[in-house]
Amino acid sequence: MSTFKETMLKISNNDMYKKWLKTAWPYVTGAVLLSLFQIATLASTGNPWGVSGVFANWGAWIYEAFGGSVAKWYYFSSDGAQATLENGFLNHAGSWRNIGIILGALLSVLFASQLKIKKIKSKKQIIAASLGGLLMGYGARIAFGCNIGALFSGIASLSLSGWVFAIAMFGGAVVGSKLLVKFFM
Repeated sequence: MSTFKETMLKISNNDMYKKWLKTAWPYVTGAVLLSLFQIATLASTGNPWGVSGVFANWGAWIYEAFGGSVAKWYYFSSDGAQATLENGFLNHAGSWRNIGIILGALLSVLFASQLKIKKIKSKKQIIAASLGGLLMGYGARIAFGCNIGALFSGIASLSLSGWVFAIAMFGGAVVGSKLLVKFFM
């Protein structure tokens, strides 16, 4: 009987494993798969693919679990938003999709043997990561979507807003990269 290590060695040397799980897929393959996923999402839910709005719902569910109420908050005041919150986490297609994305990302790095836990180098790194995350989250909400909802779904829906978002995101990435190098690297 072979040991776990021998089994893993056999798997890691398998050509199919290397082709499908270890080696990065071409960008065209990713683009086609994302497009098919967008079509399936729109067909099955009636809504374009979005990610960051679901996180707002998660925050509301957590807040309500601790006794709070978001019923009078403007963002959650519509009948549709209230219905989503009343239906709960397990009955929300976007929540299942986001869980799938998170677990899929984890599995992909595990299968490709690319999981790396890095040591935090300085307080500056913590500040930069926290500030960047907060600004990205805030920007996603005021833009009514992140790079998936506002950019990808916007362009796929033939919306001008998707192209405006693309230009603004590119400009923000350039400015953010320069600030990161100047102050945090």
